[in-house]
Amino acid sequence: MSAQGPIELDYFVVDVFTGAALAGNPLAVVMNTARLAAERMQAIAREFNLSETTFVERRAAAIERAEGVRVRIFTTQEELNFAGHPTLGTASVLKLRAPETFEGDTATLALNVGQVPVRFEEGLFGEMTQRDPEFGAELDRAEVARLIGLELEDLDPALPPQVVSTGTAFAIVVLRSHAALARLRVNQQEATPWLRERGARWFFVLGPTGGDAPAYRARMQFYGGEDPATGSAAGCAIAYLALRRQVKSGQRIALRQGVEIGRPSDLFLSAQVQSARVSDVRVAGSTVLVAKGRLFLP
Repeated sequence: MSAQGPIELDYFVVDVFTGAALAGNPLAVVMNTARLAAERMQAIAREFNLSETTFVERRAAAIERAEGVRVRIFTTQEELNFAGHPTLGTASVLKLRAPETFEGDTATLALNVGQVPVRFEEGLFGEMTQRDPEFGAELDRAEVARLIGLELEDLDPALPPQVVSTGTAFAIVVLRSHAALARLRVNQQEATPWLRERGARWFFVLGPTGGDAPAYRARMQFYGGEDPATGSAAGCAIAYLALRRQVKSGQRIALRQGVEIGRPSDLFLSAQVQSARVSDVRVAGSTVLVAKGRLFLP
């Protein structure tokens, strides 16, 4: 207990990358007016037990205008420098509860990875602009197939798996078809050290759904579970697809994730390509407020 007594902090729970409650990827957003230590934030994230919890640390208006609203992101196990659905979801809470943090239709979040702007088009449909991508090593196709529990023939032979980062590094794996996603079984015990040695955190596996316009389905299994929507990985994926001319420069495409775990999520992606340089990586989607409350801490 502090000298002033117990601490009370407001929090909000939102579903991100969905237009309907109880779908998409849930997120807890804590208005951290008490300037909690990292250890306390980590403990609160474990209490919520969601894939991520964010902490908004408000600062003087002049500082927020110059540097953005300070936000920290925690999983149940660690602090992350960047993650997609926490960025979009936190910006949506700011739009609802702290509109003074916006300049026009845009809020800028000051994350560990740097400034990330989120622009809202209508209601709580927002679009974040991620860091320009960094392209890492191409990965052995046969070993990737083995680690994700699929056959070599399931992978697209023209698109080698590759490490890509827009703030968090993923191994992007493109399949011939989304149908093989139903059989995805990542061997986390082997995959985790194998990926770390190659500069990546997790596999992000996607496959085309067919049709005239480019559209994809995706899955991301991690920590022994599965993520309903992974905005950071989606940014890496669109950067990869744009660089390899699978998607036109600036074209917004649809990606659906979370179907297999009953949390369908809809993400909308685009990136600009000029020569061999990818920039202006954008990931968009809707957010729904589903709960609000107060934490009582000693």
